[in-house]
Order: sequence, then structure tokens, then C-alpha cells
Amino acid sequence: SGASTGEHEAVELRDGDKSRYGGLGTQKAVDNVNNIIAEAIIGYDVRDQQAIDRAMIALDGTPNKGKLGANAILGVSIAVARAAADYLEIPLYSYLGGFNTKVLPTPMMNIINGGSHSDAPIAFQEFMIVPAGAPTFKEALRWGAEIFHALKKILKSRGLETAVGDEGGFAPRFEGTEDGVETILAAIEAAGYVPGKDVFIGFDCASSEFYDKERQVYDYTKFEGEGAAVRTAAEQIDYLEELVNKYPIIIIEDGMDENDWDGWKALTERLGSKV
Repeated sequence: SGASTGEHEAVELRDGDKSRYGGLGTQKAVDNVNNIIAEAIIGYDVRDQQAIDRAMIALDGTPNKGKLGANAILGVSIAVARAAADYLEIPLYSYLGGFNTKVLPTPMMNIINGGSHSDAPIAFQEFMIVPAGAPTFKEALRWGAEIFHALKKILKSRGLETAVGDEGGFAPRFEGTEDGVETILAAIEAAGYVPGKDVFIGFDCASSEFYDKERQVYDYTKFEGEGAAVRTAAEQIDYLEELVNKYPIIIIEDGMDENDWDGWKALTERLGSKV
């Protein structure tokens, strides 16, 4: 779900009725839960999560959950997990992760929005900070909040917009990808942290959003306007490698088009040990 979705992603079922929520209502998914899924899973042991999930997938019968809707199936799956945790009188995180679960993942915080997530003229969809050097999740969250506000001050000082995009990150008119990264690095330092030691950078390029299938090129002009780069798959890989070598980038999501398998293979060979 979201502003950009891949053609192979699970389907979030919407009503399509323009008179309700602009066509984005979910009554069809709700009806599927109440009238189809419920009848199929009544009688299962609530603790048998895999059996219930498999039953719903089989009931749907499509490769992308397009019949019942991934939002219907996921909603029931989460409800089942919560019910099982309540039955066992343990927290949900313990039920899902095991009784010895004590560690939360390092958060990745989307602080600059581009691509389909904003009106900013920048192709990459998400610029993230990754506070991998923080000793705890609590500290990582604090670091991220401090960097976010430091970034806002820097943007204001440059006369850039501080309005936010679809996912809460700023959406200013940067002078390109490098300008965005260097501004984030400045914010990390302004907040008192060390780029490449305390905090790292991550991208969600969402490259499928600007890949031209007919010409088989990555057309940055779609978001960045006339004069922006138009890159072949090889040039896209070269560019990403250049960024990784120049900046403390440890995560690249969707660096190539979702169906550019040769490109993905080449990208993994070049950068798989670095990001």
C-alpha cells in the first residue's frame, strides 16, 4: 500500500465507490472478513497461527491476495495473534518473538520525502537516517528526533520549505540527491552525532516509479524535471555505487526496477557486501 506500489505486491482491497472516502473505503474487505473468512476459520485453535494463515491464503486462492484483500487477511491474522497472546496471558511481543525476546530492531527514520511521496523535485522516494550506533531503541528514537529538528533548523536557515510529505519527512526543493544527503549529514553533526559512526544513511529509491520500460532507462526527469539524468541500468548501478563510496550509506531499498532482474544481479554483485 502507499503512494507507490509494485505490480507484484499484495492487493489492498478498496471499494472503488467514489461517493465514500473518494473510492478508498474498505467495506468490501470488512464484508470478506465477516462473511467469508470468519466462516472458514471458526473452530481453529487460536494458537495455530500458521494453520489459520495458510487457510486464509488458500481461501483467497490468488498469488497477490487480490480476491479477499491483503488488508482483510492481515487484519484477521493480527487479531488471531492478539487473541492467542491474551489467551496465554503474555504480551504480544513475547508471543511473536519468543520468551527471550529483549531486543527491538534499529529504527530507520524517513526524514526527507521525494518521488511519489512529495512534490519535491527529487527522484528518490525516501532519505532515511539509521541510528545504528545507539545503545538502545529508546536512545535511537531520541537521536532521530533530535536530528529531525536539527534538520528543520538547517532548512529554515537556507530558506527551504519545512512542510512534510506523505510519510512525515521534509520535502524541500534540494539541488539534487547529493544536496539532500549532505544536508542530512549536517543535521546529524548539528545534533551532536557522528555520521558513519553513530548514524548512517538509507535510501528507498523506489526506482520502479521512474523506470521507463519502453526505453529501459531510469528517467529522473519524471520527478526532477528537464535536464535531470536519464540512466541505463549500468549507469544507475554506477551512480548508486558512487553514492555509497562517498557517503555513509548502509541501506538501499528498491535501487532497481522491480522487474530489472539483470540489473538487480549486477547491483548485488557490486554493492551486496557494502549495503
